[in-house]
Amino acid sequence: MATPIPVDIKVHTRSRIFEIAFEDGIRGELTHEFLRVHSPSAEVRGHGPGQEMLQLDKESVTIDSVEPVGNYAVKLHFSDGHNTGIYTWELLYDMARNRDRLWGDYLARCAAAGHPRA
Repeated sequence: MATPIPVDIKVHTRSRIFEIAFEDGIRGELTHEFLRVHSPSAEVRGHGPGQEMLQLDKESVTIDSVEPVGNYAVKLHFSDGHNTGIYTWELLYDMARNRDRLWGDYLARCAAAGHPRA
């Protein structure tokens, strides 16, 4: 089954929310911090299993711009200079559907590293 296509994307600067709606009715409200710490870039995910780098102190990061990548993704430019992740529709769909679990996993990793987050 093909991944549903976004029908609407909004970047809210003040609330730091990236809002995305897909053609099947799934909607996601992802914070800029969430998207930054879950970037699909090699800087964050590494080049293989076990090479992931925990991203800390990204609470105030914002999305400066969104750049389309073909008909399948966007590239997000963040205020901390990070701009190498390509966020495919499939990845964003997964993030929208699993936001709470992914965020909980991130908070657990922060706590385990001695960097608890609220």
